Amino acid sequence: MSKTLPKDFIFGGATAAYQAEGATQTDGKGRVAWDKYLADNYWYTAEPASDFYHRYLVDLKLSEEFGINGIRISIAWSRIFPNGFGEVNPKGVEFYHKLFAKCHEHHVEPFVTLHHFDTPEALHSKGDFLNRENIEHFVEYAAFCFKEFPEVNYWTTFNEIGPIGDGQYLVGKFPPGIKYDLAKVFQSHHNMMVAHAKAVKLYKDAGYPGEIGVVHALPTKYPFDPSDPADVYAAELEDIIHNKFILDATYLGHYSEKTLAGVQHILAANGNDKLDLRKEDFISLEEAKDLNDFLGINYYMSDWMQAFDGETEIVHNGKGQKGSSKYQIKGVGKRVAPADIEKTDWDWIIYPQGLYDQIMRVKNDYPNYKKIYITENGLGYKDEFVDGTVYDDGRIDYIKKHLEAIAAAITDGANVKGYFLWSLMDVFSWSNGYEKRYGLFYVDFETQERYPKKSAYWYRKVAKSQVIE
Repeated sequence: MSKTLPKDFIFGGATAAYQAEGATQTDGKGRVAWDKYLADNYWYTAEPASDFYHRYLVDLKLSEEFGINGIRISIAWSRIFPNGFGEVNPKGVEFYHKLFAKCHEHHVEPFVTLHHFDTPEALHSKGDFLNRENIEHFVEYAAFCFKEFPEVNYWTTFNEIGPIGDGQYLVGKFPPGIKYDLAKVFQSHHNMMVAHAKAVKLYKDAGYPGEIGVVHALPTKYPFDPSDPADVYAAELEDIIHNKFILDATYLGHYSEKTLAGVQHILAANGNDKLDLRKEDFISLEEAKDLNDFLGINYYMSDWMQAFDGETEIVHNGKGQKGSSKYQIKGVGKRVAPADIEKTDWDWIIYPQGLYDQIMRVKNDYPNYKKIYITENGLGYKDEFVDGTVYDDGRIDYIKKHLEAIAAAITDGANVKGYFLWSLMDVFSWSNGYEKRYGLFYVDFETQERYPKKSAYWYRKVAKSQVIE
């Protein structure tokens, strides 16, 4: 049965500066931790990525042609402040002015993120957001951008606070590559949420006319055996690590008793220290909890959790070798995928119902959420380029089912205003390189030519009609 989306629904495409721009050392851009980390640990770098720095006009023209009326863009902090603070790089400022102007010319609304995994190296090397000084540096950078770019109507402070802490301090696939330190995970979450709150308060106090929010990755967690209280608790604890802790900070302005009890259990089980949660932090969180104009939800997968009390071990599948991943945390649980549920080559479970459940969870548990955009969702695929295109029926099916889940959530009372496919064009993937493709437009990374995939034509039809079929 076909489903219809609202007339004012945004059909968008998502990008991120470091994954798309290339030009990592061009026109005065400062270094980020990824520059060295990729060279030292992976088989690829972010040069040239999709060369969006030089070819954004091509991508915006394609967007307009294919009915895409919103684009997620992030500002590279180190293009504006090469050292994270202090001296401004005028060439970086000029680039984003030109980019945003062209977005509007092509009727593609820019939704602009201030931080998408790319803290300047000068600040990252001093502890990133574990260092409270960097909270203030971020707020100063945000203040500069709010004032400098009045042409931006939609601001996002951070992209995926959860996966930043997870990647840097739990899985260790992001710089600085620390593994299994749950205290650092939660402290990073907390400090970044304080930075978010301060930036939102500043924006609202200044009376800017646009909207501001935050983007959280929210993978839905289920007990492997819903009748087993131990599995139910494992799913609750895993949810606290990845979702509930940051959602509480966003919309409650504090952590619920249940959330804090779960955090204490996780830290005790892993021999970690207590967290540094200060009274003034909660004043900032409380001040901002009702000021968020929107929540961006990035959703790719769900997980099923089984009780587990052995040693922590996480193996990241970065090369698309199906079945090679492993995830188990002492005193929390282990991920056990149901046999009958479809997975990608990277072991990401495909479960559109999880998106519906997550949207409704936000609606029901955090009624001050105002509105939701699905700011990332998409299928990483080993695309086969044939006859000048990609016949990506699997991607079409994936998007269709997730759009149907969104339509169902809207019918059931959730205020969802748009969907941004990850990604607009093929980009480089942080821990998977260039083999894992997500785009509507295929990028030949040697020539930088763009080619619409079958999914682009399908997406255009849906965007034009608002009917999912």
